[in-house]
Amino acid sequence: MAIGIDVPTPPEPDNPEDYDYEKCPFYGQLSVRGQTREGTVVSTDMEKTVIVEREYDVFVPKYDRYMKRRSRIPAHVPGVLDSLEVGDEVTIAETRPLSKTKSHVVVENRSGDQ
Repeated sequence: MAIGIDVPTPPEPDNPEDYDYEKCPFYGQLSVRGQTREGTVVSTDMEKTVIVEREYDVFVPKYDRYMKRRSRIPAHVPGVLDSLEVGDEVTIAETRPLSKTKSHVVVENRSGDQ
């Protein structure tokens, strides 16, 4: 619980000289705050970024039913969690803005292999 969230701490980076400590919540200065969300990785096409999709239900009073909605959230991947693939279940946490579109960071890979 080094970052204030109950997630396991990954092993230290292999190359400490080349590691980006500025954007790492585990071994750097990046603080996490706000909400944590769970979702599925749907894209790993960018470097150090994944797109996490989460699906949720919204009640529509007019029809007295629920409809499915989905949101796609870009999240930064720290170097210690580099082995993410499409279909992995992850936990992301809100942080300061890291770029124009990224304000979340991956803090846990909940799939079997890490």
